[in-house]
Amino acid sequence: MENNNQTALPDFILLGFSSLSQAQLALFVAFATAYVVALVGNISIITLIRLYRTLHTPMYFFLVNLSLLDVCTITAIVPQMLRNLLDEKKSISFQGCLTQACFFVIFMATELLLLVVMAFDRYVAICHPLRYTVIMNQKICCYLVIGIWLLSILLANVHVLSLLRLSFCGPNAINHFFCELPPLLQLSCTDTTLNQYLMLVTDLFLGFGCFLLTLVSYVYIASSILKIRSVQGKKKAFSTCSSHVMVVTLFYSSLIYTYVRPPSMYLDMDKYVAVLYTVITPVLNPLIYSLRNKEVKEAFKKFVRLNRD
Repeated sequence: MENNNQTALPDFILLGFSSLSQAQLALFVAFATAYVVALVGNISIITLIRLYRTLHTPMYFFLVNLSLLDVCTITAIVPQMLRNLLDEKKSISFQGCLTQACFFVIFMATELLLLVVMAFDRYVAICHPLRYTVIMNQKICCYLVIGIWLLSILLANVHVLSLLRLSFCGPNAINHFFCELPPLLQLSCTDTTLNQYLMLVTDLFLGFGCFLLTLVSYVYIASSILKIRSVQGKKKAFSTCSSHVMVVTLFYSSLIYTYVRPPSMYLDMDKYVAVLYTVITPVLNPLIYSLRNKEVKEAFKKFVRLNRD
């Protein structure tokens, strides 16, 4: 397969937040701070869950994977963004752009599927508590996570292979702070119909499918909670899934805005919305789970006391 047009284009220009030329240093400080907070928060969640056996349950096993995903997602995006905020050229190689796009698809697809699995875990815990340990045993949880990662890697490879068949003969400026598929497809000088169909199929079956499965899980959960007679019982049941509901709402609201329309309708505003699911979500997830989860807060207090002594 000939890629002469691709090799003639050595790199792309990530325009990022160039329109905010006077705020580049302030943006660098803000995103660098967010990156550090996300790393510290998510690594702390992973460490706490690994240290305390009381947290060695399926719910926290999936939370460890979510925190790991957040670390991976923000690391795939922010370091390059920080470099471009201080670099006038703001360039990224063709290979680097494809690599970033590939990892982004992997991490986003994995997070979508993982949120569905976490919703199913809460459904089993609340709707079928007596069968919970049988259905959500350690082996099943491991198989679910491995399957999620393999499916996401396969999906990302399909998208990247479809990108490799395209020619990019100029212009080479991507109106975004990372190599996201919609603005990248706009730069191709060859037909991108196949790529757009692939994105549409992905949005329908993965994005909408995951959203629908998550919604159905919570309809059943809400129905079961309403049947609980005691107020204390309802509060306890709701507290086990409230954090997940907040994370799902934050994640899906930004993704739906970006991906419910064709790539050709990509807007300048989309890159600001993308900050929500690439930077803000990884920062907020550990805060949401630590502030609203009694068991995580107790583990954190024990950890602080042990290190203080």
